[in-house]
Amino acid sequence: MRQVRTLGLLGTGVIGGGWAARALHFGVDVVAADVKPEMEAWLRGAVANAGSALARLTFAPLPPKGRLSFTTDMQAMARQADFIQENIPEQLELKQRVLADISRHAPADVVIASSTSGLMPSDLQRDMVAPERLLVAHPFNPVYLLPLVELVGGRQTSAAALDAATRFFSYIGMHPLRVRREVPGHLTDRLQEALWREILHLVNEDVATTGELDDSIVYGPGLRWAGMGTNLIYHLAGGETGMRHMLRLEAPELTEALIDKMVAGTQAQAAGRSIRELERLRDDYLVAIQQVLREYNIGAGATLRALEERLYESAAAAARPRIAAAAAAAAEGAPAKGGLRLIETHVRPEWIDYNGHMTDSRYLQVFGDATDALFRYAGIDDAYRRSGHALYTAESHVVHKAEARSQERLYVTSRVLEVDEKRVRVFHSLHRARDEALVASAEQLYLHVNTQAGKVVPMDAAVHARLSALQAATR
Repeated sequence: MRQVRTLGLLGTGVIGGGWAARALHFGVDVVAADVKPEMEAWLRGAVANAGSALARLTFAPLPPKGRLSFTTDMQAMARQADFIQENIPEQLELKQRVLADISRHAPADVVIASSTSGLMPSDLQRDMVAPERLLVAHPFNPVYLLPLVELVGGRQTSAAALDAATRFFSYIGMHPLRVRREVPGHLTDRLQEALWREILHLVNEDVATTGELDDSIVYGPGLRWAGMGTNLIYHLAGGETGMRHMLRLEAPELTEALIDKMVAGTQAQAAGRSIRELERLRDDYLVAIQQVLREYNIGAGATLRALEERLYESAAAAARPRIAAAAAAAAEGAPAKGGLRLIETHVRPEWIDYNGHMTDSRYLQVFGDATDALFRYAGIDDAYRRSGHALYTAESHVVHKAEARSQERLYVTSRVLEVDEKRVRVFHSLHRARDEALVASAEQLYLHVNTQAGKVVPMDAAVHARLSALQAATR
């Protein structure tokens, strides 16, 4: 299966908009196809609305954003895409017809995934060309923030297609969960449906209101579920007996009176807030929760941490050939004047302060990204840190020279000024790409520390040798 540079969206809507926002944010181009031309404006609005929350999800260096294009020609989309995600209405015959048509135009090595929440992939494959590349990839709303995607293969789905989908979804920061065999509703929706049946029973019998039932989750098990699932929670509670108390009850008849109770209850909970207001509130707390879980490396936080490690490594990998070339040139007596050009970025809108300029903390972030690229080249990476050693910042001196405004393209050149067995001193220059103007500079001193002992100690000999080579290369 091919490397995914362009994601094709078959249908847009809420789920398609979420897929577009996530893919674009992590550098994948998107070609969206919908029979309704007015959906282009809706889709672009959905992507813009998701941008604020996505921008706060991680401070790791991001690739250039992908490009979004729109067409009403689904066959043209299929010919351009490296991976196709279907998001059309949940009607089996409609999906079968459209997927069969698309499969005749998409190259045979293009995976076709369906966002269906309940249909079986074997049924969707029925009339397709190369049905072995069809699978279900069921996400959760908002797709741009929630990392879970359920991968379900049908009778004809190949292992290669599932593997390719796993790689792609991991690349855009998701947690692919392979479902062992196809069942209606997959996994998560079946669990949600069980809870929903109980809610309907309790509201129908006037035991509780919708608000009281939501409180019973929000203030209790919901907090636990963010980091540990139901089964592990029961295990902690002494579980064998607790698990026996899970009940399976049939839902009550969905009468008009019950529907009225549900609607009135949820409208009271909304308290006059619009859907957009509630979406922003939801997005804000989802970002915050994932960042907290990241510190503990559990649940969605573990997925976020793995994504950040890949982003940092990708940024370092892009700089590695330039660093190696400079080191080789220095060995022949031709050091790189002005330093190594390592990081290229732009001023994101959320980096702007009340004066309309890049805020102070973001300068340190960009300089830190450049330092990370240097240090990873020298061998100071995640494996090195796990060994109990790291370089800690001891001093930072930043000098501001010019303004950097929203969307301004920037780049950093870096030099290693001094290295000994316990210290490294680096110097960074931040430039505007349009006129090469110096925006700011930073001189930073790092100490090599044994993180377990909390003491400054000599660094690894190989790391010291590479840093010394970088000093010679940027003299």
